[in-house]
Amino acid sequence: MTAEQITQIVRQTLFTALEISAPFLLLALIIGILVSIVQALTHMQEMTLSFVPKMVIVAASLAIFFPWMLKILTKFTDNLWISQWEKITSFIV
Repeated sequence: MTAEQITQIVRQTLFTALEISAPFLLLALIIGILVSIVQALTHMQEMTLSFVPKMVIVAASLAIFFPWMLKILTKFTDNLWISQWEKITSFIV
């Protein structure tokens, strides 16, 4: 396996991880900003007030985005196995 092939696999892995985590991170960011604005306006500085809504939204988004995540991960794994299988069979022959 060459350095270019390893670099390509690492790049695909990082992109897939970013693609899967982006919806959760963006939703948590938006909820965090909204809760911070509400806390600043009402002068409530309760720590659980910012934590609980983020956890609820992330759990709900996991239920919503799970089929999409599964499709992305399955496609990534299939591509990885197919490319590795071609390399193994070309090495044997």
